[in-house]
Amino acid sequence: MKAVIYARYSCDNQREESIEGQLRECKAFAERKGFKLVGTYIDRVMSAKTDNRPEFQRMIKESANELFDVVIVWKLDRFARNRYDSAHYKATLRKNGVKVISATEVISEGAKR
Repeated sequence: MKAVIYARYSCDNQREESIEGQLRECKAFAERKGFKLVGTYIDRVMSAKTDNRPEFQRMIKESANELFDVVIVWKLDRFARNRYDSAHYKATLRKNGVKVISATEVISEGAKR
């Protein structure tokens, strides 16, 4: 599977080197899972509470071009903190055949019936 990494630095509570830490952990995760990394999107000093994140918006737009199958984030709060935006953008990605995966959090897909 082809994967991209989305990393975001928030000046509120992170050190500048946290971008590099996010990238390092996401790359290691991709390697363990056998994903082929095909790109990286980084927004620096941006808040997840707004969708005014240029690289994030570019990633969402490019997901329609079938360039990648997976978006890897360090933690899901790097993707979005607002539940509405998170659901909206995940739905857009899902429609484009792209899944969002956290490199550090185990997220249940829901109960099997």
